[in-house]
Amino acid sequence: MTEKVLSPSKPSPVADFKEGVDLLKNGYAQAALGPLRRAFECEKRNPYYLSFLGLSIARAERKWDQASELCEIAVQLKRSESQFHLNLAEVYQLAGRNSKAIDTLDAALELFGNDERLKRARSRIEKRRTPVLSFLNRDNVLNRKLGKLRHRALKRAEKNNR
Repeated sequence: MTEKVLSPSKPSPVADFKEGVDLLKNGYAQAALGPLRRAFECEKRNPYYLSFLGLSIARAERKWDQASELCEIAVQLKRSESQFHLNLAEVYQLAGRNSKAIDTLDAALELFGNDERLKRARSRIEKRRTPVLSFLNRDNVLNRKLGKLRHRALKRAEKNNR
């Protein structure tokens, strides 16, 4: 009888990627680096591997340039994936580049419409201005309407100054 000799199974890049993303979601960025790097080494042009490896590098090693470059390449390779825009914006935010993060999310919102995850991410980064009428509560209907009007006016003024 002949015996089959099984070669040691090589971990799949997809399994490594899934493991890395799970670790990243649960707050273990340092532990996620290994599996995400292994997946990336197998397929260096896979935008999913690039984006999540970039995010993991930003969270764990604080290598902002390397992390943003990986995430930017992922966005260029596959613009239609909103998660890549979120990852890139988070890398910018972690690097202290809040205006760049907001610009990234604004561009993504134009591309994807009213995506709730993009809107939530933007609101977490954006610093809120003081209420227009400081003697009224921020939630007062007048403050809300006047605040929206102020926002639009500032946006227009910013576009005209470019």
